[in-house]
Amino acid sequence: MYTAVGIFLIAGVFVAIVGTIGFAKLAEVVREGYTQQFDTAALRWLGAHHSPTLTTIMTEVTPLGTGIVVLTVVGITTAFLWHTEHKHSARMLLAATAGNILLNNVLKLFFDRARPNVFEWGTHAASSSFPSGHAMSATVVYGTVGYLLARLQKHAWARAITLLLAVVMVALICLTRLYLGVHYPSDVLGGIIVGLAWSGFCMATLEASLALARRRAPASVVEEAPAPVEHIASVQQAASVASAPSPSI
Repeated sequence: MYTAVGIFLIAGVFVAIVGTIGFAKLAEVVREGYTQQFDTAALRWLGAHHSPTLTTIMTEVTPLGTGIVVLTVVGITTAFLWHTEHKHSARMLLAATAGNILLNNVLKLFFDRARPNVFEWGTHAASSSFPSGHAMSATVVYGTVGYLLARLQKHAWARAITLLLAVVMVALICLTRLYLGVHYPSDVLGGIIVGLAWSGFCMATLEASLALARRRAPASVVEEAPAPVEHIASVQQAASVASAPSPSI
């Protein structure tokens, strides 16, 4: 059991280190101005392809990454997890969210990158630009929520759909920040990298803590175990066996 704990901790630290190195490399080229030409060109291209319909969609989707919406999602998910006795998961989600807010604010203050001024913004934006708070929050919160909910799914296809929806949500929110002109592509990429590093570390820490808890107090984490995956083939086979006529005697 301690081997499993060690594996999860090592995996979490590895993800955090790789993400930190990747973000540091990106931040370096951003501060040196090497990404500026591409950043500006990408926004100009998006600005030239605006349409009323797309603008309406983007302005409706982008609030899904704002603080009040993200905190509402976290609050509802935490309440659900706590009520269903997944208290370790609930605590991890709260810790991941709090760490995300603190880390993003610190990074924004440190880099203090000015917002793009390529075309007129399609939404209100405050604070500095790098890394994108929407991208980072979406990656951490929707990614973590998707992971925690996928653990409760009994079917492999349901888990895949849950995780896919989380990825699509993150991608859409990130795209809106570019389309509306309030972030450079490098801002969004930076937010995603830090978000993946932090959420990956939190997920690995959760699994390590659960593995340790199962050894010390198994009864306290019964509900935290991932739901057993029920494959369609096995379910159909069981149904056919149950419906088969009994041999006459």
